Amino acid sequence: MDIDGWLRGIGLAQYAEMFRANDIDIELLGRLTNDDLKDLGVASLGHRKKLLEAIAGLAVAVPVSLQPALIGPKAQNAAERRQVTVMFADLVGSTALSTRMDPEDLRDIISAYRKCAAEAVRRFGGFVAKYMGDGLLVYFGYPQAHEDDAERAVRAGLELVAAVSALKSPVSLRTRVGIATGLVVVGDLIGSGEAQERGIVGETPNLAARLQGIAEPNMVVIAESTRRLLGNLFELTDLGPKDLKGIGGLVPAWAVLRTSSVASRFEAMHAAGLTALVGREEQFELLQRRWSRAKTGEGQVVLISGEAGIGKSRLTAALMESLAGEPHKRLRYFCSPQHIDSALYPVIGQMERAAGLAHDDTPQAKLDKLNAVLAQTSTSIPDVALFAEMLSLPNDGLYAALELTPEQRRQRTLEALTTQFAGLAGRQPVLVIVEDAHWVDPTSLEVFGRTVDQIKTLPVLLIVTFRPEFSAPWAGQSHVTSLKLNRLAENEAAAIVAGLVGSRQVPADVVAEIIDRTDGVPLFVEEMTKAVLEAESEGEARRTAAAVPSSVLAVPSSLHATLMARLDRLGSAKEIAQIGAAIGREFSHALLAAVAMWNERRLCTALDQLLDAGLLFRQGVPPGASYLFKHALVRDAAYGSLLREPRRNLHARIAGAVEGAFPEVAQSRPELLALHYSEAGMIERAAKLWGIAGQRSISRSALAEAAAQLSRAVSQMASLPETSALRREQIKYQIELVTVLMHVKGYGAPGTKAAVDHARLLIEKAEAQGEPSEDPLLLFSVLYGAWVLNVAAFNGEAAGALATQFMALAEKQRMTGPLMLAHRMVGMTAMSTGDQVAG
Repeated sequence: MDIDGWLRGIGLAQYAEMFRANDIDIELLGRLTNDDLKDLGVASLGHRKKLLEAIAGLAVAVPVSLQPALIGPKAQNAAERRQVTVMFADLVGSTALSTRMDPEDLRDIISAYRKCAAEAVRRFGGFVAKYMGDGLLVYFGYPQAHEDDAERAVRAGLELVAAVSALKSPVSLRTRVGIATGLVVVGDLIGSGEAQERGIVGETPNLAARLQGIAEPNMVVIAESTRRLLGNLFELTDLGPKDLKGIGGLVPAWAVLRTSSVASRFEAMHAAGLTALVGREEQFELLQRRWSRAKTGEGQVVLISGEAGIGKSRLTAALMESLAGEPHKRLRYFCSPQHIDSALYPVIGQMERAAGLAHDDTPQAKLDKLNAVLAQTSTSIPDVALFAEMLSLPNDGLYAALELTPEQRRQRTLEALTTQFAGLAGRQPVLVIVEDAHWVDPTSLEVFGRTVDQIKTLPVLLIVTFRPEFSAPWAGQSHVTSLKLNRLAENEAAAIVAGLVGSRQVPADVVAEIIDRTDGVPLFVEEMTKAVLEAESEGEARRTAAAVPSSVLAVPSSLHATLMARLDRLGSAKEIAQIGAAIGREFSHALLAAVAMWNERRLCTALDQLLDAGLLFRQGVPPGASYLFKHALVRDAAYGSLLREPRRNLHARIAGAVEGAFPEVAQSRPELLALHYSEAGMIERAAKLWGIAGQRSISRSALAEAAAQLSRAVSQMASLPETSALRREQIKYQIELVTVLMHVKGYGAPGTKAAVDHARLLIEKAEAQGEPSEDPLLLFSVLYGAWVLNVAAFNGEAAGALATQFMALAEKQRMTGPLMLAHRMVGMTAMSTGDQVAG
């Protein structure tokens, strides 16, 4: 199928040239969004909807085995390690139906069920991986991650239950849904032909299947791993711990009842309370000044922009809290990534909350509540009828039916909203907050644009929050202030950590890692700190905070989807992000080019995508440019998605490129080569380089670095097959490590003592094997070091024994220098213990 033929088939052939000019082919269709179509130049909302519906129909019509053609070449070619929310769903009672229905009739029912399920899944960005008779396996988070995959999966499950129940069928249909979230390996192509599917490996799909098995008809059951990612977005029932076949231990399970009535997504995800407002004092004061001016009748607009998690919602929450004691009206509009194409979604949501509509209200009760709230602003009867229709409420006969064309109805509704808003502002000052305008639907955007123009002479403060990709059309007007939130300073991030930690003990180096890796983004700081606090041990906490070596473990599950969503939008440029991540947080254009082996034009295009997406900083001009990941956690997510074997191969390529193309770097930074050879699993080469790096650090008096490098050298050598040459290298580096640790940790430190003991053991083992030391003073050095440690620790008995051994060895070898030192050691030991006879 070619793109021209497909467009002709849906009656939109006029866009064929536009698609060709932007290199859009069949493989990319499944990844197009409403915003992408706008960028392509599809101005008509109707045409965009028609295209999106046709794309969805194509995905449903194509067998699962052929769906990879819709998810991009990168996803086809490589499995990945990533967090995925898995849904299992099946049709209740299908076995019983098969015994009493004609196979063709049953086929029609199952076909309708599958189509219904696929549509519900598609609406929320899921991927149908496999149909299994009357059941289906669905991934959320692969091949395209979204920052709210867990939420999308649960919403899809609820919609699936409702849609299946509403299907017209000769028998009543019901379904059961199980959902779990976790780390998996996903993407391997399994089977062939019609049976081909995208495999998934890990506990998560098994858990989702077992949860589906315990669900009651028309019930959605979720795992604890999914529940933790939902906050208070849904009303849940605790089903208690369950003993599930094949899953170790008792497993908590939750039944999802419905979406919750919590107004704000931000508040739903911070149900336990908000952290203190840190580092935003100036911005908070600006909002307060704009509110003071607005109250005088000089309406104000403040546009707050910033990347995800930077604190936009927290800042508006602080303002609302400060105004709690003042008389004013508050209107809050929440845009949603799942409702970008739902006209007036945030406006409808605000009006439903203002009227207090509840899910179990009858239609008449909802209409009565709406009438009551609109009566406060003396809303006209025709306008009330428009609002009732906007909220999909029935006309109870009180209002005359409005005979309007769709365009007339739209314009009258917008005018009614403007009139109603003016009525509110005429009674008292109004605070209006529009959250996440980057997800606003076109009609609501027009409503807010009218509001911006309308409030110039009204006591209204309008605050609009959005991410950098949204271009606010009102910037630059005299009553509009633009406010960009930047990252926090290190001391400000430390204050957030301290507030969350409270009286609990967290090692200082773990706190430093949190601050370093979260880059001043408040959400990242909070979630990383919480992940560390939830760790069951200090060792686990250190693994959570530090990028070692399976960094996917260091990315909290609450942030994983957000970070992967940014990477998945890159298409083939994601591979360059992964290569860069393997090189390190900072990398040069030249080294990247040597490792990637892409042609220069293609490489520069991919890097420009990463820059445009806000994932990288660039310094200089290619090919002399260098790049830095803006967020350490983005780098970790990109690196962590690589499977073990491809990751090792990549590190081997990097090491080979450094040695082959950049010998000066290999010479000056042996620790860099050692790191890549270690990650490549080439331990013998890595160990030698760690030793060289340690010696180089000693020569530069960088003793802390030398201690770490020499420790890695001797540790890796211990894992290699024993040889005489290797033992000599081990002894050399172990004794150098002892000397360094005496200065870094101190003579009495347990680590220093352990290093001395290990050095002595290595020398004795070599002598027992008949391998004389190249340096006859090595054993003297080790014994002397052990003696110093015991004297410093006031361990006189052990110090005396070591001094005696030192004396015996010196007398045996008849070496003047060691003999003089031996007498000194014996004397000092006697003096420190008060042994006058021995002295």
